[in-house]
Amino acid sequence: MQFTVRPEPPTRESLAGSQRDARARTLELVSGLSADQLMGPRLAIVNPLRWEVGHVAWFQEYWALRHLWGDPPIREDGDALYDSSRVAHDTRWDLPLPTMEETLAFAGRVLERVLDRVATRDLSERAAYFYRLALFHEDMHTEAFTYTRQTLAYPEPRFALAEASREEAGPLPGDVEIPGGPFALGATPDAPFVFDNEKWAHDVHVGPFRIARAPVTNAEVAEFVEAGGYRREAHWTEDGWRWRCASGAERPQYWEPAPGGGFRWRRYDRLEPLAPHAPVIHVNAFEAEAYCRWAGRRLPTEAEWELAACGFTAGGRKRRYPWGDEPPTAERANLDGRARGSIDVGALPAGDSPFGCRQMIGNVWEWTATRFLPYPGFVADPYRQYSEPWFATPHRVLRGGCWATRARLIRNTWRNFYEPHRRDVFGGFRTCAMR
Repeated sequence: MQFTVRPEPPTRESLAGSQRDARARTLELVSGLSADQLMGPRLAIVNPLRWEVGHVAWFQEYWALRHLWGDPPIREDGDALYDSSRVAHDTRWDLPLPTMEETLAFAGRVLERVLDRVATRDLSERAAYFYRLALFHEDMHTEAFTYTRQTLAYPEPRFALAEASREEAGPLPGDVEIPGGPFALGATPDAPFVFDNEKWAHDVHVGPFRIARAPVTNAEVAEFVEAGGYRREAHWTEDGWRWRCASGAERPQYWEPAPGGGFRWRRYDRLEPLAPHAPVIHVNAFEAEAYCRWAGRRLPTEAEWELAACGFTAGGRKRRYPWGDEPPTAERANLDGRARGSIDVGALPAGDSPFGCRQMIGNVWEWTATRFLPYPGFVADPYRQYSEPWFATPHRVLRGGCWATRARLIRNTWRNFYEPHRRDVFGGFRTCAMR
């Protein structure tokens, strides 16, 4: 395989600090929960949290210790309990799982050994790749822990990095015009780390288009709901209408009518007013498409989305983020759980893309019209189960990250993917004008 770490390797200090930080976030997200809550109900869209913490530690051990250095397993039963490619989802509640105390002790031993290897072993390009693979895997799971707590109506997690205030910046209406032309879709080899489904940048032609400056807001979707949008088949695709009828959905997930009119929503274990200018969140691809049909709009393709975020490639280089190559800051993107949720779509102008699109990184994942398929010449990386099994499924591409995504994880070329019916994840959308 071709590893994609820059020639200047990361420092031991930065790798160790990131590993500690990821584990601290995992512990934050399971703290304060009872034994019953740590197992939770048997649902197709969540894992038992007690199992998931063990899985995160097992994955780190498997790739950053056993695969990388040939270490023996810390738990002899680890593969049988935590290998997600071997342990079917609906059996995870029935496993002879260790207690939570034993699970945390296992996770602690794995981290301690990884930190020792980072400090004492050769920090090669290969080693840096596998340390980061385990790190980013944990980052993805901590986002899943966050939306699991929302799904199960558990109390709001308390992030150490959280800031109490949220900026009230209002809406950001209007489109930007983006000229057509050739565009290099995908990651370039100078990136510090990419997953196999981002490889490699390849030329596509994108026609001229107009895309919204900001994601669709709660207030805009409330108009669609109040206009009867969930009850009119004409607004829905065939698959979408089938899902709507089967689910009985009448409005976005967690919404309910508010006393006196309008809507409120369940945020974790509490009912709260619906922030009108925050992006709609917890909607699936079918709901996004239905809104678009009602509004006379459409979802962007992932090539259109990435072009709107990056701008045209210059000299073979692509912007890593909409604003440039500098890492995300609180002034540019709502990430890392700092705001404890989504914020108004008009906030954070410092993060605008070259074309003037706002919040293309952070705040809310954005559904696209594109199925999750491999790029030309796709070759699976060592963790083959990450992308390859999902190419033959209905999964859709989402872009941009959300408020709970870790800043070190996200970039313009990152491809998230979920089945189009999923509305438990932190998904929203922005629209394009009809061609």
